[in-house]
Amino acid sequence: MTRKLISSGSEFESKIGYSRAVVDGDFIFVSGTTGYDYETMTISENVVEQAEQCFKNINAALLQADSTMSDVVRITYVLPDKSDFEACWPVFNKYLGTVRPAAMMIEAGLLDDKMKLEVEVTAKRASDK
Repeated sequence: MTRKLISSGSEFESKIGYSRAVVDGDFIFVSGTTGYDYETMTISENVVEQAEQCFKNINAALLQADSTMSDVVRITYVLPDKSDFEACWPVFNKYLGTVRPAAMMIEAGLLDDKMKLEVEVTAKRASDK
């Protein structure tokens, strides 16, 4: 399989020079993804709503790569305010509770103060897909 680039349509992809996801063989690398809703071009002020949208965005990228959340093997959460992390746990569990990938959480600033979290995942498709 050749390398495949997946775009979400975010203006930042062309401005900065990156892809929402890159497929390389059986691996899918999903870039840091925020809770920005690309259909309405808005972002909620609520961290839990952002988490939900974030996973919808990740799932959309994975589907374009012929993959699903069940293929996620690694996840990194980045939050500007670590006290927001626990409020998001039910959303994280909803999408990955049975998958249980290797995980890490980092407290760090994000590009825009409206963004309350950013999530990056790596997935590995089964070779027979």
